Amino acid sequence: MAHLDRTNLAALLDAEQQAYTATHPGSEELFAGAGNLFGRVPMTWMNMWSGGFPLYLDRAHGSSVTDVDGHEYVDFALGDTGAMAGHSPAPTVAAVQRRMADLGGVTTMLPTEDAQWVGAELERRFGLPLWSFTLSATDANRWAIRLARLVTGKPKILVFAYCYHGSVDEAFALPGPDGTARSRPGNVAPPVALDLTTRVATWNDLASVEAALAHGDVAAVLTEPALTNIGIVLPDEGFLAGVRDLATAYGALLMVDETHTFSAGWGGATREWGLRPDLFVIGKSIGGGIPAGAYGLTSEVADDVMRHTRSGEADIVDVGGVGGTLAGNALSLAAMRATLGEVLTPEAFEHMTALATAFAEGVQHTVDALDLPWSVARLGARAEYRFTRPAPRSGQESAAAADADLDAYLHLAMCNRGILMTPFHNMALMSPQTSRTDVERHTEVFRDVVTTLLR
Repeated sequence: MAHLDRTNLAALLDAEQQAYTATHPGSEELFAGAGNLFGRVPMTWMNMWSGGFPLYLDRAHGSSVTDVDGHEYVDFALGDTGAMAGHSPAPTVAAVQRRMADLGGVTTMLPTEDAQWVGAELERRFGLPLWSFTLSATDANRWAIRLARLVTGKPKILVFAYCYHGSVDEAFALPGPDGTARSRPGNVAPPVALDLTTRVATWNDLASVEAALAHGDVAAVLTEPALTNIGIVLPDEGFLAGVRDLATAYGALLMVDETHTFSAGWGGATREWGLRPDLFVIGKSIGGGIPAGAYGLTSEVADDVMRHTRSGEADIVDVGGVGGTLAGNALSLAAMRATLGEVLTPEAFEHMTALATAFAEGVQHTVDALDLPWSVARLGARAEYRFTRPAPRSGQESAAAADADLDAYLHLAMCNRGILMTPFHNMALMSPQTSRTDVERHTEVFRDVVTTLLR
């Protein structure tokens, strides 16, 4: 932003920082006293919240969060998708309470009928007939990657630069000058060099996908239907179909991760856009806030896995079992059944998508009125803006548009006015409980905050 006065931005950021500190003494005190926690937070990424210390949660319901200092916020972060169903949706709460209090048996290592219902529902939405469960999408990705390597006999996974697949080791890769995978800056102690496990391509560049696959050593192309954690970067027309065709041509499986892109609709982008994955991964939102993840397989992939099992090459029951005795537990499955069956319904997605459309239009109106070189993207119930125009077409372009000071100012200014955005970027997500009033409030505050920035 060539016309942005950086001196003014620094002064505004300082003022918002002082206001945040002055009005959140309870959160600051709790953070200062958390010396027994690594990074003073339960998970180190919680330090991403702008302001020098995170907000501490008191309670949350629907689309609203209240911190320990009594401030109430319209929550568009929604747990970075984990609470897309809204905070404590009533059907999920009732199912969890019944499982814990009336039926008992949160973890028994025994299957429940809920698992069969959820598997059938996931097939109905996403098309794959066979399912297994984990506690997170990260674990689901790790296990599905192993299955892909097993059935293809190939060692490497193809990902896209700045993709998001949780903390999967293979995914923290960027293309080096010679096209080989190199570790993303800041990647914490990868167990092996990334070029041993990963090939990496550029989003919306089919030539780079084919160049990576041409080596003949790729077991699976692991992709989101749209890039999300670097800002929403939508696929060009025909790109995902091209990736599907290239994977088939070079003997690789197509593995689709809809952990974030489930916002695209009732059946995710997979149903909305007619994708045809061999393996499928989802997590976060499907449990209504209770830890949950799942991976799906086609019958063909499942048959290949069992063939390797019968030959004695693999043991998917014992040493190869997906990690954790808590996976597929009765509580998580009860939460998934209630959330998918009664909360994240087709009607809910219609409501959420309409609100996200209104949210994006409100941001776009301010961007146009002030002639800002920003762009706005929407993926169903999710919307996001980037500090560049036209909209980025690759992860590299989106990363280059990052502006840490602008992010900090906008996040703090919105927070100080009662609105929470996802701390990692400028993403807003709608829940079934989000209201038109919530969106209109954001539109008004966003206009005022950005207008102040340009004075």
